[in-house]
Amino acid sequence: MSRNEFICDCNIIHQEVVAKVLKNMPSDKVFKNLAHFYKLLGDETRSRILFALDQEEMCVCDLANVLGMTKSSISHQLSLLRKNNIVKARRSGKEVYYALDDEHVVQTFEVGLLYIKHED
Repeated sequence: MSRNEFICDCNIIHQEVVAKVLKNMPSDKVFKNLAHFYKLLGDETRSRILFALDQEEMCVCDLANVLGMTKSSISHQLSLLRKNNIVKARRSGKEVYYALDDEHVVQTFEVGLLYIKHED
């Protein structure tokens, strides 16, 4: 197909379609929050952390070992993810274990990963 085959040459506005989409259009705040959510997932280090936590609940020491990073750098990323409700923390004695916050985060991450693996 040539590039010109994808250019719409009509001047008709499909009022029903436009009205339906506008009726269901979320607020600007929702789109801002959605973009922020994907920006958080869009960092390679945070994506690696999410992958690890999708496999197993882990403490900072374990994550640092798996990712070959310092505890400090892992803690910084976890703090950001926790503040934005992407990961949650659970204390057990002196240790703190991290996991993905809920099933929505798990599904979003796993579907994204499947999509990327499909593209390879």
